[in-house]
Amino acid sequence: MATTHDLRHRFDGESVGRALALVGERWTLLILREAFFGVRRYGQFVRNLNIPRPTLSSRLRTLVDAGLLVRVPYAHDPDRHEYRLTDAGRGLFPAIVVLMRWGDEHLGGPDGPPIVLRHNLCGEIA
Repeated sequence: MATTHDLRHRFDGESVGRALALVGERWTLLILREAFFGVRRYGQFVRNLNIPRPTLSSRLRTLVDAGLLVRVPYAHDPDRHEYRLTDAGRGLFPAIVVLMRWGDEHLGGPDGPPIVLRHNLCGEIA
């Protein structure tokens, strides 16, 4: 009789599940993508993503609470705020790039990738 290994322990503190619980929702990943491309202001997120304002407010609050974004006052108007990536937020950049590349390869349209990443210094495709 073959022995069955008990693998239930693999779910204890499982990192993929915890990460997905935080960033696995569509709008959250799109907000992070925009932040990587330099978007910082609430109105810019709304415009670029065409996201409902209550959804954006909720997702931004979650990302700030989780330490992926920080909310800071505008330099010229301290009553308004912008959102900046933290080190933890910037650490998700490779994951976003992998998703983008996978989408380009397996779900791309006939015109090729809509966004091509280039190295800032040399201009070559990254």
